[in-house]
Amino acid sequence: MSWFESFVLGLVQGLTEFLPISSSAHLRLTAAFADWQDPGAAFTAVTQIGTEAAVILYFRKDIARIVSAWFRSLFDRTMRRDHDATMGWLVIVGSIPIGVLGLLLKDAIEGPFRDLRLIATTLVVMGVVLGVADRLAARDETGGRHRAVRRRKDLTELDVKDGLVFGVCQAMALVPGVSRSGATISGGLLIGYTREAAARYSFLLAIPAVLASGLFELKDAGDGHTAWGPTVFATVVAFVVGYAVIAWFMRFISSRSFMPFVIYRILLGLLLFALVGAGVLSPHAGEHAG
Repeated sequence: MSWFESFVLGLVQGLTEFLPISSSAHLRLTAAFADWQDPGAAFTAVTQIGTEAAVILYFRKDIARIVSAWFRSLFDRTMRRDHDATMGWLVIVGSIPIGVLGLLLKDAIEGPFRDLRLIATTLVVMGVVLGVADRLAARDETGGRHRAVRRRKDLTELDVKDGLVFGVCQAMALVPGVSRSGATISGGLLIGYTREAAARYSFLLAIPAVLASGLFELKDAGDGHTAWGPTVFATVVAFVVGYAVIAWFMRFISSRSFMPFVIYRILLGLLLFALVGAGVLSPHAGEHAG
Protein backbone atom coordinates (compact mmCIF):
# COMPACT_ATOMS: atom_id res chain seq x y z
CA MET A 1 0.00 0.00 0.00
CA SER A 2 1.36 3.42 -0.95
CA TRP A 3 1.28 6.46 1.30
CA PHE A 4 -1.14 8.13 -1.11
CA GLU A 5 -3.54 5.18 -0.91
CA SER A 6 -3.37 5.20 2.88
CA PHE A 7 -4.09 8.95 2.93
CA VAL A 8 -7.12 8.60 0.66
CA LEU A 9 -8.52 5.60 2.54
CA GLY A 10 -7.98 7.31 5.89
CA LEU A 11 -9.68 10.43 4.56
CA VAL A 12 -12.65 8.40 3.28
CA GLN A 13 -12.93 6.55 6.60
CA GLY A 14 -12.87 9.78 8.60
CA LEU A 15 -15.32 11.60 6.34
CA THR A 16 -17.93 8.84 6.10
CA GLU A 17 -17.81 6.91 9.40
CA PHE A 18 -20.19 9.25 11.23
CA LEU A 19 -22.36 10.55 8.40
CA PRO A 20 -25.46 8.50 7.44
CA ILE A 21 -23.95 7.48 4.09
CA SER A 22 -22.02 4.27 5.01
CA SER A 23 -18.25 4.26 5.46
CA SER A 24 -17.98 0.57 4.47
CA ALA A 25 -19.71 1.27 1.16
CA HIS A 26 -17.44 4.22 0.41
CA LEU A 27 -14.27 2.30 1.27
CA ARG A 28 -15.54 -0.53 -0.92
CA LEU A 29 -16.31 1.87 -3.79
CA THR A 30 -12.95 3.62 -3.44
CA ALA A 31 -11.19 0.29 -3.98
CA ALA A 32 -13.51 -0.57 -6.88
CA PHE A 33 -13.04 2.71 -8.75
CA ALA A 34 -9.29 2.99 -8.11
CA ASP A 35 -8.59 -0.72 -8.69
CA TRP A 36 -6.48 -0.81 -5.54
CA GLN A 37 -5.49 -3.91 -3.64
CA ASP A 38 -7.73 -4.78 -0.69
CA PRO A 39 -6.00 -3.18 2.35
CA GLY A 40 -7.02 -6.13 4.53
CA ALA A 41 -8.76 -6.67 7.85
CA ALA A 42 -5.93 -5.29 9.98
CA PHE A 43 -5.93 -1.97 8.09
CA THR A 44 -9.70 -1.60 8.45
CA ALA A 45 -9.58 -2.54 12.13
CA VAL A 46 -6.90 -0.02 13.04
CA THR A 47 -8.45 2.87 11.08
CA GLN A 48 -11.85 2.21 12.70
CA ILE A 49 -10.21 2.35 16.10
CA GLY A 50 -8.88 5.75 15.03
CA THR A 51 -12.35 7.08 14.23
CA GLU A 52 -13.77 5.67 17.45
CA ALA A 53 -10.96 7.40 19.33
CA ALA A 54 -12.36 10.61 17.84
CA VAL A 55 -15.80 9.73 19.30
CA ILE A 56 -14.26 9.06 22.71
CA LEU A 57 -12.42 12.38 22.63
CA TYR A 58 -15.47 14.38 21.49
CA PHE A 59 -17.85 12.77 24.01
CA ARG A 60 -15.20 12.33 26.71
CA LYS A 61 -17.19 14.15 29.41
CA ASP A 62 -20.36 12.16 28.70
CA ILE A 63 -18.42 8.89 28.57
CA ALA A 64 -16.50 9.57 31.79
CA ARG A 65 -19.74 10.44 33.59
CA ILE A 66 -21.55 7.33 32.27
CA VAL A 67 -18.70 4.93 33.04
CA SER A 68 -18.23 6.35 36.55
CA ALA A 69 -21.95 6.17 37.36
CA TRP A 70 -22.24 2.65 35.92
CA PHE A 71 -19.36 1.31 38.02
CA ARG A 72 -20.71 2.94 41.17
CA SER A 73 -24.16 1.47 40.50
CA LEU A 74 -22.65 -2.02 40.72
CA PHE A 75 -22.02 -1.49 44.43
CA ASP A 76 -24.43 1.30 45.38
CA ARG A 77 -28.12 0.52 44.86
CA THR A 78 -29.10 4.17 45.15
CA MET A 79 -27.08 4.86 41.98
CA ARG A 80 -29.13 2.43 39.92
CA ARG A 81 -31.80 5.06 39.31
CA ASP A 82 -29.19 7.52 38.06
CA HIS A 83 -29.65 8.37 34.37
CA ASP A 84 -25.94 8.00 33.55
CA ALA A 85 -25.76 4.59 35.23
CA THR A 86 -28.84 3.51 33.29
CA MET A 87 -27.26 4.78 30.08
CA GLY A 88 -24.25 2.56 30.73
CA TRP A 89 -26.49 -0.50 30.90
CA LEU A 90 -28.43 0.60 27.83
CA VAL A 91 -25.24 0.92 25.77
CA ILE A 92 -24.39 -2.66 26.79
CA VAL A 93 -27.89 -3.90 25.95
CA GLY A 94 -27.91 -2.08 22.63
CA SER A 95 -24.56 -3.63 21.67
CA ILE A 96 -25.79 -7.23 22.00
CA PRO A 97 -27.54 -7.55 18.59
CA ILE A 98 -24.53 -6.47 16.51
CA GLY A 99 -22.19 -8.64 18.58
CA VAL A 100 -24.30 -11.77 18.08
CA LEU A 101 -25.10 -11.17 14.41
CA GLY A 102 -21.53 -10.09 13.66
CA LEU A 103 -20.24 -13.50 14.76
CA LEU A 104 -23.03 -15.45 13.05
CA LEU A 105 -22.76 -13.59 9.74
CA LYS A 106 -18.97 -13.17 9.61
CA ASP A 107 -18.53 -15.20 6.41
CA ALA A 108 -21.39 -13.43 4.64
CA ILE A 109 -20.05 -10.01 5.69
CA GLU A 110 -16.68 -10.80 4.14
CA GLY A 111 -18.23 -12.43 1.04
CA PRO A 112 -21.73 -12.04 -0.48
CA PHE A 113 -22.51 -8.80 1.38
CA ARG A 114 -19.71 -7.07 -0.56
CA ASP A 115 -21.51 -7.41 -3.89
CA LEU A 116 -21.88 -3.92 -5.41
CA ARG A 117 -25.48 -4.65 -6.43
CA LEU A 118 -26.40 -5.29 -2.81
CA ILE A 119 -24.57 -2.13 -1.73
CA ALA A 120 -26.46 -0.10 -4.35
CA THR A 121 -29.74 -1.54 -3.06
CA THR A 122 -28.99 -0.73 0.58
CA LEU A 123 -27.87 2.78 -0.32
CA VAL A 124 -31.20 3.50 -2.02
CA VAL A 125 -33.52 1.64 0.38
CA MET A 126 -31.97 3.02 3.55
CA GLY A 127 -31.86 6.46 1.96
CA VAL A 128 -35.63 6.29 1.52
CA VAL A 129 -36.06 5.04 5.11
CA LEU A 130 -33.93 7.91 6.44
CA GLY A 131 -35.93 10.37 4.35
CA VAL A 132 -39.27 9.10 5.70
CA ALA A 133 -37.98 9.15 9.29
CA ASP A 134 -36.63 12.66 8.84
CA ARG A 135 -39.90 13.97 7.42
CA LEU A 136 -41.86 12.47 10.32
CA ALA A 137 -39.51 14.17 12.77
CA ALA A 138 -39.83 17.49 10.96
CA ARG A 139 -43.63 17.22 10.96
CA ASP A 140 -43.66 16.60 14.71
CA GLU A 141 -41.30 19.49 15.40
CA THR A 142 -43.08 22.08 13.25
CA GLY A 143 -46.68 20.91 13.39
CA GLY A 144 -48.91 22.01 10.56
CA ARG A 145 -52.15 23.62 9.58
CA HIS A 146 -54.23 20.94 11.24
CA ARG A 147 -51.59 19.38 13.46
CA ALA A 148 -50.08 20.54 16.74
CA VAL A 149 -46.37 20.39 17.47
CA ARG A 150 -45.57 17.01 19.03
CA ARG A 151 -42.87 16.68 21.67
CA ARG A 152 -40.15 14.21 20.79
CA LYS A 153 -38.23 12.09 23.32
CA ASP A 154 -34.74 12.79 24.62
CA LEU A 155 -32.23 10.32 26.06
CA THR A 156 -33.61 10.63 29.59
CA GLU A 157 -36.60 8.64 28.30
CA LEU A 158 -34.53 5.83 26.75
CA ASP A 159 -35.48 2.39 28.11
CA VAL A 160 -34.45 -1.23 27.46
CA LYS A 161 -37.02 -1.73 24.69
CA ASP A 162 -35.90 1.36 22.80
CA GLY A 163 -32.25 0.49 23.43
CA LEU A 164 -32.78 -2.88 21.75
CA VAL A 165 -34.52 -1.19 18.81
CA PHE A 166 -31.47 1.04 18.37
CA GLY A 167 -29.25 -2.03 18.72
CA VAL A 168 -31.09 -4.02 16.06
CA CYS A 169 -30.91 -1.03 13.73
CA GLN A 170 -27.16 -0.76 14.34
CA ALA A 171 -26.76 -4.46 13.53
CA MET A 172 -28.25 -3.80 10.08
CA ALA A 173 -25.05 -1.89 9.30
CA LEU A 174 -23.23 -5.21 9.05
CA VAL A 175 -24.41 -5.03 5.43
CA PRO A 176 -22.23 -2.48 3.55
CA GLY A 177 -24.26 0.47 2.34
CA VAL A 178 -26.68 0.55 5.26
CA SER A 179 -24.62 2.93 7.48
CA ARG A 180 -24.34 2.47 11.22
CA SER A 181 -25.31 6.05 12.03
CA GLY A 182 -27.95 6.14 9.29
CA ALA A 183 -29.71 3.00 10.53
CA THR A 184 -29.61 3.87 14.23
CA ILE A 185 -30.65 7.48 13.67
CA SER A 186 -33.50 6.38 11.39
CA GLY A 187 -34.66 3.87 14.01
CA GLY A 188 -34.48 6.52 16.72
CA LEU A 189 -36.48 9.02 14.68
CA LEU A 190 -39.13 6.42 13.84
CA ILE A 191 -39.71 5.60 17.53
CA GLY A 192 -40.02 9.25 18.47
CA TYR A 193 -36.59 10.59 19.48
CA THR A 194 -35.16 13.95 18.51
CA ARG A 195 -32.44 14.12 15.85
CA GLU A 196 -29.82 15.10 18.42
CA ALA A 197 -30.80 12.35 20.88
CA ALA A 198 -30.79 9.69 18.15
CA ALA A 199 -27.39 10.82 16.85
CA ARG A 200 -25.82 11.05 20.32
CA TYR A 201 -26.93 7.56 21.34
CA SER A 202 -25.87 6.25 17.92
CA PHE A 203 -22.32 7.51 18.49
CA LEU A 204 -22.16 6.16 22.05
CA LEU A 205 -23.55 2.80 20.94
CA ALA A 206 -20.92 2.49 18.23
CA ILE A 207 -17.97 2.66 20.65
CA PRO A 208 -18.08 -0.89 22.12
CA ALA A 209 -19.19 -2.44 18.82
CA VAL A 210 -16.45 -0.92 16.68
CA LEU A 211 -13.69 -1.28 19.26
CA ALA A 212 -14.59 -4.94 19.87
CA SER A 213 -14.67 -5.59 16.11
CA GLY A 214 -11.37 -3.80 15.62
CA LEU A 215 -9.61 -5.70 18.40
CA PHE A 216 -11.03 -8.99 17.09
CA GLU A 217 -9.71 -8.32 13.58
CA LEU A 218 -6.31 -7.22 14.87
CA LYS A 219 -5.38 -10.87 15.27
CA ASP A 220 -4.60 -10.72 11.53
CA ALA A 221 -2.11 -7.91 12.06
CA GLY A 222 0.65 -10.34 12.93
CA ASP A 223 0.54 -12.14 9.60
CA GLY A 224 3.58 -10.25 8.34
CA HIS A 225 1.69 -8.54 5.51
CA THR A 226 0.54 -5.42 7.34
CA ALA A 227 2.15 -2.18 6.11
CA TRP A 228 2.31 -0.54 9.53
CA GLY A 229 3.64 2.85 8.41
CA PRO A 230 0.81 3.63 5.96
CA THR A 231 -1.74 1.98 8.28
CA VAL A 232 -0.83 4.19 11.24
CA PHE A 233 -0.76 7.23 8.95
CA ALA A 234 -4.26 6.43 7.67
CA THR A 235 -5.45 6.00 11.26
CA VAL A 236 -4.18 9.45 12.22
CA VAL A 237 -5.87 10.97 9.17
CA ALA A 238 -9.14 9.16 10.01
CA PHE A 239 -8.94 10.35 13.63
CA VAL A 240 -8.37 14.03 12.78
CA VAL A 241 -10.96 14.15 9.99
CA GLY A 242 -13.44 12.08 12.01
CA TYR A 243 -13.28 14.45 14.97
CA ALA A 244 -13.96 17.44 12.71
CA VAL A 245 -16.89 15.61 11.07
CA ILE A 246 -18.48 14.78 14.44
CA ALA A 247 -18.25 18.40 15.60
CA TRP A 248 -19.78 19.62 12.33
CA PHE A 249 -22.48 16.94 12.22
CA MET A 250 -23.75 17.59 15.76
CA ARG A 251 -24.12 21.30 14.91
CA PHE A 252 -25.72 20.51 11.54
CA ILE A 253 -28.51 18.28 12.87
CA SER A 254 -29.52 20.79 15.55
CA SER A 255 -31.13 22.96 12.89
CA ARG A 256 -31.07 21.07 9.58
CA SER A 257 -32.69 17.97 8.14
CA PHE A 258 -31.04 14.82 6.79
CA MET A 259 -32.42 15.35 3.27
CA PRO A 260 -29.03 16.22 1.68
CA PHE A 261 -27.74 12.81 2.82
CA VAL A 262 -30.94 11.13 1.60
CA ILE A 263 -30.56 12.61 -1.87
CA TYR A 264 -26.85 11.74 -1.99
CA ARG A 265 -27.48 8.11 -0.99
CA ILE A 266 -30.19 7.60 -3.58
CA LEU A 267 -28.21 9.22 -6.40
CA LEU A 268 -25.08 7.23 -5.52
CA GLY A 269 -27.05 3.99 -5.40
CA LEU A 270 -28.68 4.66 -8.77
CA LEU A 271 -25.31 5.57 -10.29
CA LEU A 272 -23.85 2.34 -8.98
CA PHE A 273 -26.73 0.34 -10.44
CA ALA A 274 -26.14 2.05 -13.80
CA LEU A 275 -22.38 1.39 -13.79
CA VAL A 276 -22.78 -2.27 -12.87
CA GLY A 277 -25.66 -2.72 -15.34
CA ALA A 278 -23.64 -1.15 -18.15
CA GLY A 279 -20.68 -3.39 -17.40
CA VAL A 280 -18.42 -0.50 -16.40
CA LEU A 281 -17.98 -2.08 -12.96
CA SER A 282 -18.05 -5.73 -12.05
CA PRO A 283 -20.29 -6.52 -9.05
CA HIS A 284 -17.15 -7.83 -7.35
CA ALA A 285 -14.73 -5.12 -8.46
CA GLY A 286 -12.20 -4.08 -5.85
CA GLU A 287 -12.75 -7.02 -3.50
CA HIS A 288 -9.32 -8.39 -4.20
CA ALA A 289 -8.10 -5.99 -6.83
CA GLY A 290 -4.52 -5.57 -7.99
